Amino acid sequence: MGMDRNTVIGFILLAVLFFGYFFYNRQDQLAAQMERARMDSIARANQPVISESDTASVKITPVGADSATADSVSNAFAGVYGTEEVLVLENDVLRISFTNKGGQPKMVELKSFLSLDSMPVKLVQNNGFDKISYAINTGENRSAQTADLYFQPAKIIRQDDGSQIISYSLELGNGQTVTHQYTLRRNDYMIDWNVELTGADRLLTQQSFNLVWQARAKQQEKDIRYEKQQSQITFWENNEFDYFNVFSRNSIKYENAVQWVSVKQQFFSQVLISKSPFAGGETNWEVPHDSIPLIASAITNLRMQVPVGTVANLPFQIYYGPNDYHLLKSYKLGLENNVNLGQGFYAFVKYVNKWLVLPLFDFFKSFIGSYGIVILLLTIVIRLLISPLTYSSYLSGARMKALRPELEALKKKLGDDQQAYAMEQMKLFREAGVNPLGGCIPALLQIPIFFALFSFFNSSVDLRGQNFLWSDDLSAYDSIAQLPFYIWGFGDHVSLFTLLAVITSFLISFLNMGMTPDQNNPMLKYMPYIFPIILLGIFNSLPSALTWYYTVSNLITLVLQFVIQRFIIKPEKILAKIEANRKKPKTQSKWQERLAQMQEAQKKMQEMKKGKQ
Repeated sequence: MGMDRNTVIGFILLAVLFFGYFFYNRQDQLAAQMERARMDSIARANQPVISESDTASVKITPVGADSATADSVSNAFAGVYGTEEVLVLENDVLRISFTNKGGQPKMVELKSFLSLDSMPVKLVQNNGFDKISYAINTGENRSAQTADLYFQPAKIIRQDDGSQIISYSLELGNGQTVTHQYTLRRNDYMIDWNVELTGADRLLTQQSFNLVWQARAKQQEKDIRYEKQQSQITFWENNEFDYFNVFSRNSIKYENAVQWVSVKQQFFSQVLISKSPFAGGETNWEVPHDSIPLIASAITNLRMQVPVGTVANLPFQIYYGPNDYHLLKSYKLGLENNVNLGQGFYAFVKYVNKWLVLPLFDFFKSFIGSYGIVILLLTIVIRLLISPLTYSSYLSGARMKALRPELEALKKKLGDDQQAYAMEQMKLFREAGVNPLGGCIPALLQIPIFFALFSFFNSSVDLRGQNFLWSDDLSAYDSIAQLPFYIWGFGDHVSLFTLLAVITSFLISFLNMGMTPDQNNPMLKYMPYIFPIILLGIFNSLPSALTWYYTVSNLITLVLQFVIQRFIIKPEKILAKIEANRKKPKTQSKWQERLAQMQEAQKKMQEMKKGKQ
C-alpha cells in the first residue's frame, strides 16, 4: 500500500503537534538554563569557588540565625539555650526524626522508596535549611523565630489505634506557652501538626501569624535535567489548583486564600496544608546548577489572622510522600493534581488518562507482577480500541492508491495548470466516494493517546525502580552505552528502547512509502523518513516505559499492516466499490458547492486573462 499525499500531510501535522508539545514543555527551561549559565559565569568571575554543601543553600535569606537569636530575646528566656534531642516516630511507610530545636521534623525518610544511593528517599534532611518557623514575641520589642528556640524534650504517646503522638512545649513565662503536637497514623504519609498558642494576644503582633517554610528538593532520579523538567511549585489558591515549573520563574505571590503549597518533584511531594486557609503569601526559590544534586531550594512565607483571644489553635497537616494519584485523591484536598496527567495547553489528555489509561493500568497491575508486561497488555488493548481508526486509515490509503493511475493521467493531460488539476481531482474524489483526508484524520485522532501516555509514564510512581529486560528503571531512560560527552538534543547515553522505536518507525515509513503524486516535492517525499530520525534525539532521554510502549505499538502496526494488506483489503474489491460509487447520484454539501463555484470562477478568470494575452 503506497503513501498518498494526504497521509504524508498527516505525518507532517503529527510532527508539528508532537514537536510543539515538547517545545511548549522545554522553552521556559531552556531560557532559564541560559539565564542560569549567565549568572553562573558572573558568579564565578566575582566569587571564589565554594563547596557543594555551601552552594546547596539558596541566596535568598533563610529564617533565623542562632548568632542573633540571643540578642533579640530576653536573657531570662530559657528557650534560647538548650541541648538538642531527637526522637523518632515510625510507621509502615515513614520514619520521621523530630527535634526539640524548633519542635519540628528534622529528617523524613520514605521507607518504601530508594534514592540514588540505594538508601531510603529523604525528603527532609539535617542540612540547616529545611525548617518550619514563625515569629513570636519574647519580650518588649523583642521577637524570635521558633525554629531557633529549644522546646522542652517530648515523649512519644502511642494510641490504641496505632497512631503516635509527640508534643513539644515552650514556656515563655507569664502564662505564655507554645505547643507543637504531631500525630502520625499507621500506614499514612500525612502528619497532623497542631499549634497551640496560650497568650496569643501577646505572642503575636496584631494577631498576625506569619509562617515560614523552607524546603529543599534533593535529586532523587538519575537524570537531574529531566527531573527538573517534571518538578514544580504547586498550590491550591482560591479553591483552584495552579502550578509553576521550577525552571520557568523563581517566585510566586499568593493574592487569595491559600489552602496548601507544595514543593513537587517528579515522583515525590512535600506539602504544607492549613485547615484554615492562609490569607496570602509568597514562595521564592532557586534552581542550582545541574552539577549540584539539588532540584530547588524554596522559601514560602504564608500569613493568616488569628481570631482575637488569649488561646489560639492552628491545625495544619504536612504530607511527605509519593505522587500516587489514588492516595492523594483520598485526602480530598485536590492533591491528586500533583500527578501530572495532563497540564497546560495539553490538559485535555488528562481525561484520556483518568478514564482509559489509569483504569487499564490499575487492572493489569492487580494480577501481573511485571510492569513491562503490564505496558505490553495496555498497548495491545489501546491498539484494539483504536483499530477502527487504523483500518479506516489503511482503507483510505488503498482507495487513493487505486485512483493514482487516473490522477497521473490527469497530470499529463493538464500539465502545469494546478488549478484545473485541483478541480478535476476533487471531481474524481467525489465520483469515487473517496475522502481525501481519510488518511490523516485517523492518525491525528491518535495523538491525544500518545500525549496522554507521555504524561502518564512521566508521572507514574508505580514504574519507579521497576526493571524490565535491560532497563533497570522503567520511569527513566534505559542505557546500553554511556557516552564520554554530552550531545545537545540527544544526551550522554544510548537508549536501546529508543533505537528499537526509531527502527520500527523507519520500517513503517519504508513499507508505506510508494509511488505518490508528490514525488517531486522533497518535503512530502522524505518527511516519513526524517520523522523517525528526529525521534532518536527526542526519545533518547524519555522514560523507557514510553519508548517500550512506542516500540510495541510500532510492532503491532507492522503486523496489522501486513494482515490488512494481505488478507483484508483486496484491490479488486476496492476498484469495484469505486465504480459502484461512481454510478450513484452525487450530492454536494453547501461547502462543496461554494468551493466548486469559487474554483470555476477562478478558472474563467484565468481563461479570460489568457484570451486577452
